[in-house]
Amino acid sequence: MCTHRPSCPAAESTAAESPEARVVTAHVVAAHPEQGWNLLCDGTVVFDDSGELLPDGRVVAPRRTPAGRLAMAA
Repeated sequence: MCTHRPSCPAAESTAAESPEARVVTAHVVAAHPEQGWNLLCDGTVVFDDSGELLPDGRVVAPRRTPAGRLAMAA
């Protein structure tokens, strides 16, 4: 699906397994911030909570910060 150069690895490849790598290489082709998701050029749907839906139907659970590590407002 990628039309940019260099093209990003397929969502199923091991090179794309890192969320950070996917964000750096894959481009947003459809943005829906009002609904909380974006479609990337590799076919992955990325949600605002950091969860992902891969093109083959696999789900990547959101990566959440443990509550003890969150900053508290005074």
